[in-house]
Amino acid sequence: MSGRDVTDTIVGFARTLRAAGVDADHERTRLMIRALGHVSAANRDEVYWAGRVTLCSTPDDLPRYDRCFAAYFAGETPRLARSAPPVVIVRHTATPVGEPGEQEEGESGLTPAGVSEVEVLRTRDVAGLTAAERDEVHRLLGMLRAGRMSRVSRRFLPARRGRLDQRRTVRAMLRQGGEIGVLHRRRHRRRPRRVVLLIDVSGSMAAYADTLLRLAHALVRSEPRATEVFTLGTRLTRVTAELRHRDPATAMTAVSAAIPDWSGGTRLGAELKEFLTGSRARGAIVVIASDGWERGDASLLGDQMARLSRLAHQVIWVNPHKGRIGYEPLTAGMRVSLPHVDEFIAGHSLAAYERLARLLAGG
Repeated sequence: MSGRDVTDTIVGFARTLRAAGVDADHERTRLMIRALGHVSAANRDEVYWAGRVTLCSTPDDLPRYDRCFAAYFAGETPRLARSAPPVVIVRHTATPVGEPGEQEEGESGLTPAGVSEVEVLRTRDVAGLTAAERDEVHRLLGMLRAGRMSRVSRRFLPARRGRLDQRRTVRAMLRQGGEIGVLHRRRHRRRPRRVVLLIDVSGSMAAYADTLLRLAHALVRSEPRATEVFTLGTRLTRVTAELRHRDPATAMTAVSAAIPDWSGGTRLGAELKEFLTGSRARGAIVVIASDGWERGDASLLGDQMARLSRLAHQVIWVNPHKGRIGYEPLTAGMRVSLPHVDEFIAGHSLAAYERLARLLAGG
């Protein structure tokens, strides 16, 4: 079996896992393909463990993975693609088991960690990370290439099927002396749907604002013509141009200089009203990243959210606190906003940001 066949097999397996509820995304699939270059892929057990380590992220994934693996690889087991580059998948830590002298004879005293650092960081709350761990999350966000759901454009392009293209058909007839030849057809172009991010940079969001802006940078890099970013604080600030720098560090420096109200108060209602004075929300996916702590008039925020829901294609609210166990949206801002929100998701971890990227892609 060729390396291409191995890739197609694993991609199909990952698609099966996603249908079963396992978050086997593109990055995990790529890691499993590379891991197969370091095991005996003729050995069913080694293929099983290569996939389990790279494709599963939570204990809930394990029974689903077992069922899918048994069903998918009931026939041929993919052979080894030796051309794959090396990659370190699993870290093992030397952790003593019990006190000295308590180990039974023949025990090594070592216990494997069983998961990679990336897997641990994916579900960790970024507010509790060390500086080095946060830098690693930011590096992984910089690698994110998010897809985008499409919309129908007013422009047309030639197509084999679709409505009749009268102009092209008539021109072709004139070139042939009036004889009817091929009937030319056309269809609407499809373009990526616009996404507008409104990121709260007030004091209550200080632990998450920098990481959310890193996410915004990755989304701008993925679709620069179809993504706009604003910050919310005591005023509305557009930072799209600053986030178009290719280098994340340069982009963040430019954003910091452009935001005059970093870690200040919050006037969500007034700023959303200012945002809606233009046509930027019409037909777009609007993502609001905030904890909903409104220091102004909550009724104004409710009115503007109702107006936003009528204008936007979809409204997604990303709240970092939603990822905490026992969280309830009790703040006045969240209570008046949620009735007008299409998706209410967590925004505290790398896994949560990956989920947002899938929503923007229509998944």
